[in-house]
Parts: sequence; structure tokens; C-alpha cells
Amino acid sequence: MISPDRFSGSVILEKVDPQTGVTGRGTIHHVAFRARDEEEHERMRTEVQKRGLFPNEVIDRHFFKAAYFKSPGGVLFEISTDGPGYKSAQKEEELGKVLFLPSWLESRREMIEKGLPKIRI
Repeated sequence: MISPDRFSGSVILEKVDPQTGVTGRGTIHHVAFRARDEEEHERMRTEVQKRGLFPNEVIDRHFFKAAYFKSPGGVLFEISTDGPGYKSAQKEEELGKVLFLPSWLESRREMIEKGLPKIRI
């Protein structure tokens, strides 16, 4: 048995004035939390509100549902559902063969496809 002390360490907390992070190379854009289904998603979103944070309304991302909120220091967090998943938009045998675009991007399909590298299957 491994002693728990073997993995213990120190945590140093410093009181500093909050500053908004700067996005750039090597930084994390956001941290995502997984919700198994829409019910768990709503429970998590409600818990965030109870803690004084302000998640946005739920956004349907076609493959999952998401809500976002920021910490007082400006870190972006996401809560997303597992489903409905990629099979909700394309048949399983077509996944990865045809570019799926959400309805609001269909009008830009030609431009988007021109910018993608050619892939041979």
C-alpha cells in the first residue's frame, strides 16, 4: 500500500487584486464540465447561480447543449451535455465523410470548404 503522504504537497494561496486574463498562445480558452443529460445540466447550472455566478441561457450546439459562465477573475467555464451526439446530425456511416455545418453557416459552405485542406479517405 502506498502511503498518502507520498503524494501530499503544499498549496500556496496569495491574496492579489483580480485581473482579467489575456488570451493568447499557450493559454487555456475555457474549462468544460460534463453533464450526463439535460436534467443534470440544469442542476449544475442552478448550482452555479446559487453561488452568485451568472450562466447564460442554454445554447443548443446540435451535438450537445451548453451553458457558459465566468469566474470573478474572468476564467470561462462551460457545462455541456453528453448528447445527443454526432449521430443526431449524420448517419453513422457518413460521419467524417461529409462536412456538417449548422444551419446558420450553410450559406457560407462554399467559402468554408475552400479554406479546408484536402483529405483523402
